[in-house]
Amino acid sequence: MQLVGGFMIKDDELQWEFVRSGGPGGQNVNKVATAVQLKFDIAGSESLPREVRDRLIRLAGRRVTAAGVLIIKAQRFRSQERNRSDALSRLEELVEAALRKPRHRIRTRPTTSSRLERLDQKRRMAAKKGMRHPAPPEE
Repeated sequence: MQLVGGFMIKDDELQWEFVRSGGPGGQNVNKVATAVQLKFDIAGSESLPREVRDRLIRLAGRRVTAAGVLIIKAQRFRSQERNRSDALSRLEELVEAALRKPRHRIRTRPTTSSRLERLDQKRRMAAKKGMRHPAPPEE
């Protein structure tokens, strides 16, 4: 069990895959599978409440597959263990962000003075642009 964002997530809900890193690094990158892919099935998770799962899917964006599986790839460090903890901390940040309920927005209307100011500005701009054109010839 992993403690992620205040929730205990079962180990069988997290899938770890170790692959070779990309980028520079020479022989180490070519031989050692230090990059970590953490897969977490958000849609099928029983550890998180429904509303947190929905917010997590929205927050994760393109990192979530159509099936609702979150994929986090960590390859910042040279060691597998540090990349593993990096992936887990990034999952924890996402879950903590999903825990925060968005504040309810109260719709407001523009004040009368701001509306009048906007219209006055439009009139001034129209007059300025109108002066750029030559006057039509009189007959």
